[in-house]
Amino acid sequence: MILAEEIQNALKELALPEKKDFYPRFFKAGKGEYAEGDKFIGVTVPDQRKVVKAYFQKISLEELRELLSSRIHEYRHSALLMLVSKYEKSKDPDEKLEIVKFYLKNRKHINNWDLVDNSCYKILGRHCLENQEDELLRALANEDRLWSKRMAVVSTMFHVKKGKFELVKELVLKNLSHEHDLMHKANGWLLRVMGQKNEDELLAFLKDNYHKMPRTSLRYAIEKLDEDLRQKFLKGKF
Repeated sequence: MILAEEIQNALKELALPEKKDFYPRFFKAGKGEYAEGDKFIGVTVPDQRKVVKAYFQKISLEELRELLSSRIHEYRHSALLMLVSKYEKSKDPDEKLEIVKFYLKNRKHINNWDLVDNSCYKILGRHCLENQEDELLRALANEDRLWSKRMAVVSTMFHVKKGKFELVKELVLKNLSHEHDLMHKANGWLLRVMGQKNEDELLAFLKDNYHKMPRTSLRYAIEKLDEDLRQKFLKGKF
């Protein structure tokens, strides 16, 4: 696949040796996860965006699959950035639906927190809200796979930005007691952003559920509240 190879070569030319070792440390230091067997070549995100801007309109979904199935993190991340750009720039509903189907069909390759958070709400979240397909996100949240659950929750960020909170709260509650810290962070992060849009919504949710929340989720959720409120929740005295 000519374009896929051309993009790989363009990324290799921008690779920095010191970043090749930095990225794995960055993920672990942030307690994030990258896919087992992932390799890094050391291309910064700003440099990836330069390549994305040059190629996203020309590359086909089939060639994007070639990049997305790679074990090189920067190839997969760049492929998702191109997919997001294709979706955002498209004016054709059929083409946008094809991109959503492609995204879902290939989600086995979207299996670390960086890839999930940078793509899913801009594609799945937007699609589900605009087309009233909440059941699609509910189905993902019900899967056993961690990344499908996280993908469902993070996708509702688009709902939050539009002031729609019911599905957000439903999916957060569904996986509130999940055993993995990555779900705790996603839940807390979404609740925090919800509170920035509407603090009363967050406070009403916390009053009913804060005593059941993992510490990580609670800390993220209340991070932007006034100090007095934060301390009351942290001490269980609300």
